[in-house]
Amino acid sequence: MAKSGQRKCLNCGDIFDPDCRNAGRQHYCSKPECRRASKAAAQAVWLAKPQNSDYFSGPIQVARVQAWRAAHPGYGRGRRKAPPALQDRLSAQVIDSIKETPDCGEIAEIPALQDALSPLESMLTGLIAHLFGFSLQDDIDQIKVHLVQLGSDITNRSRHHEDRQTSAAP
Repeated sequence: MAKSGQRKCLNCGDIFDPDCRNAGRQHYCSKPECRRASKAAAQAVWLAKPQNSDYFSGPIQVARVQAWRAAHPGYGRGRRKAPPALQDRLSAQVIDSIKETPDCGEIAEIPALQDALSPLESMLTGLIAHLFGFSLQDDIDQIKVHLVQLGSDITNRSRHHEDRQTSAAP
């Protein structure tokens, strides 16, 4: 039962306390679906008035809209640009492994680990750190070199083994 000052929402039927500033005019509660129903009802009442039936059509309304647009140039043209990203995307970089210097001739230069990372390398680094318990980049880099060599040896052995099987035909 509604207490004094409370109302029953015309949309959902729930009891609500109207806003004190609109207590005489508020007939819908503040739920989103009830606010939509309130707006639809208000628009229907507005459109039902004879003076509003042609509000959005006809030469007079075209002139009204054109006058407003002339008074407000650029309003609504395009959207604001998205703010710039806080961090640049990670892009793959080709890293030269050999660099010539005038003093030393050709030197094999290993880039800093954080400069040479790609997503797969990041995953490999995390896996090595997890499995071996390393946190220093130098230790992880040594394990990577060892694992690459081991993988290369296995790949070359299997290719060599396949070559021997195909060439040993009777």
